[in-house]
Amino acid sequence: MTEVIEGSLYDFPKYYDLLFGFDWKAECKFLQECFDTYAKCKVKRLFEPACGTGRLLIKLAERSFEVAGNDINPHAIKYCNDRLHRYGFSQSAVIGDMSDFTVKKKFHAAFNMINSFRHLETEKQATQHFQCIADGLAKGGLYILGVHLIPTVGPRMGNESWVARRGNLQVNSHMWCKELDMKGRNEKLGMTLDIYTPTNHRQILDEMNYRTYTAKQMQTLLARVPELEIAAVHDFEYEMETLIEIDETSEDVVYVLRKR
Repeated sequence: MTEVIEGSLYDFPKYYDLLFGFDWKAECKFLQECFDTYAKCKVKRLFEPACGTGRLLIKLAERSFEVAGNDINPHAIKYCNDRLHRYGFSQSAVIGDMSDFTVKKKFHAAFNMINSFRHLETEKQATQHFQCIADGLAKGGLYILGVHLIPTVGPRMGNESWVARRGNLQVNSHMWCKELDMKGRNEKLGMTLDIYTPTNHRQILDEMNYRTYTAKQMQTLLARVPELEIAAVHDFEYEMETLIEIDETSEDVVYVLRKR
């Protein structure tokens, strides 16, 4: 019999980590290349707002970076800190709001790679987020932000499915747009996770709300925090040779912002 759970994926960090951790090698390589190419300071200290399970923090700590992060979900923070501790690193993730935080030491780079920024519900929160990042960054440091824009011309991705495996655990994920309210600036996503082990099948039903951004709306938002300049724009292929120009058709975008 299948156990059906209605709840947040973020409350199941083991499954979240498996689902979103598959591309860590490409992400870490891209981050390092961004540090080497675009930063105007030596990058040693890193910060990840909305760090979740710390799937990238642990990999970057193993590469001798000093890492820290925050997230509002206590389950994710415990998972992140337990793993950092298990591998001999400081438990440097804290429960916190990515639109309202300060840091004791300025970081040289920050990153938010998979759309978590769009969980911020209002323009005020989004502006505060970028201001917190700007205030915490050293001069010449970077903020690398991956975000799905809403194209106003041409097709857009309406659903996505993928499978992740680790040992005897398999998670099948399907995500789709349930409702898109451009006037109210909200995209409601449905998500189904089927979790299989040799002896069990569980299903998690989740629903998430993301604030929408067109290319123009994102440009307007970034202009509100002039301390951050756009150093480059890439896409989710994470190829340094591929620089993109944002227009009305843009969807998968990685902004490389730099502290003036």
